[in-house]
Amino acid sequence: MASAQLTANFYSQTCPTAMSIIRGGVSTAISRERRMGASLLRLHFHDCFVNGCDGSVLLDDSATITGEKTAGPNVNSIRGFEVVDTIKSQLESSCPGVVSCADLLAVAARDATVALGGQTWNVVLGRRDSTTASLARANSDLPSPFLDLPQLITEFGNKGFSPQEMVALTGAHEIGQARCGVFKNRIYNETNIDPSFALAMQRNCPRTGGDANLAPLDSTTPTVFDNAFFRNLVNQRGLLHSDQQIYSGGSTNAQVDRYRLNSAAFFTDFGNAMVKMGNLTPLTGTNGQIRTNCRRPN
Repeated sequence: MASAQLTANFYSQTCPTAMSIIRGGVSTAISRERRMGASLLRLHFHDCFVNGCDGSVLLDDSATITGEKTAGPNVNSIRGFEVVDTIKSQLESSCPGVVSCADLLAVAARDATVALGGQTWNVVLGRRDSTTASLARANSDLPSPFLDLPQLITEFGNKGFSPQEMVALTGAHEIGQARCGVFKNRIYNETNIDPSFALAMQRNCPRTGGDANLAPLDSTTPTVFDNAFFRNLVNQRGLLHSDQQIYSGGSTNAQVDRYRLNSAAFFTDFGNAMVKMGNLTPLTGTNGQIRTNCRRPN
């Protein structure tokens, strides 16, 4: 699953300014809109879970490519493409044809997490970009917010992640927002939910309509990467069905308890799981290409 060809210092000779350019671009974007940090983190996740970390999520539809942006888990949901475009253009000005879009996403996910208060991790680099995308795989391989715990364990297990790593990665929901249509059934029909929390969420998510209205995944500190998400789960204040499932009397309860009591343990496990995710079947060597424009193959 991992590739020994990925290295931490891959661009140290060919583009020594790459890391500072990406960090600066992420910082600028988050200063304009803190939610963008979550969006950049999510782009990397939605890239890696579909045919590996190859930048395929960034490809626009064309005469020859059906991209992944219109897949069920992505449509009207993934965002941040203009931020990627801006950073990529700066990289191309500094080091033409050197830094891949897939690596840009991996570094931006880390830098966005750190900018919002999370702990850093070492991103290994050297991924190359795909020339194709897979709408079908995006529809089938990205975990649904409606899954129960056994299904979540299976879906993440299919990508090589343990239940513990699945819980850690779900902690990405420390930041970001969800659309009303995704959590409507939970706040009106599920019983393992704090009544006052459900009522508060219903104010902006009516039974009929309003599906595009947004609510924070972590209602306590929505733009800070901390461990409040796990404390919310213990209090039955998980917004998504799939989130509350990891604290619903099942095998992952103890892991959630550990993270709510020990943010350092969560940060460490999250970083390690992100490194592992970034190693999902990357294109390296002569496979793929270094896209000049992240939206289309060269």
